[in-house]
Amino acid sequence: MVTEGELAPDFELDGHDGERVRLSGYRGRWVIIYFFPKAFTPGCTLETQEFSKLWNEFSRYGVVVLGISTDSVGTQRRFAEKHKVGFKLLSDSKGEVSKKYGVLRPTGTAERVTFIVDPDGKVVR
Repeated sequence: MVTEGELAPDFELDGHDGERVRLSGYRGRWVIIYFFPKAFTPGCTLETQEFSKLWNEFSRYGVVVLGISTDSVGTQRRFAEKHKVGFKLLSDSKGEVSKKYGVLRPTGTAERVTFIVDPDGKVVR
């Protein structure tokens, strides 16, 4: 698993809104990346709702929130629409990013792990 002090592995994934997102495109800003196992499950729904409640406060301070799971873009889109998610949910359908971060389970889903990335691209938590 990626640890504190390491450079966060860069990635490029499709967002629920159809936009392509590259982590390095957020250099100069704080980024919260949370991996979650599966959209529409109780724990993942609650986690996403909690991030959604805090999203306005995060964005007021310029903090970017990115949710990542191995669900498809279509599933992420439906999940975001149903729960009125204002930040980007990204599809790691091949599990490549989850694997880079060391959070891919043998089941092919991501573990529930959150990383905080500083403006220089290093994992601080």
